[in-house]
Amino acid sequence: MDIRKTLRKWNAYNQTVRELSALDERSLTDLGLCRADITRVAREHAATL
Repeated sequence: MDIRKTLRKWNAYNQTVRELSALDERSLTDLGLCRADITRVAREHAATL
C-alpha cells in the first residue's frame, strides 16, 4: 500500500475519533452512536478512503 494513502487513512481515523470524542452524550445519541461506537465509525470511515 502507498505510504501516502496509509497516512491519509491514519489522519482521517484520528480526526474522526477526535471530533466524535468531543461530542457530548446527547449529541452522540442524536447521531445514533454511543462512546463505544467511536472507534468502529472512525475505522469504517478511514477504510472508505
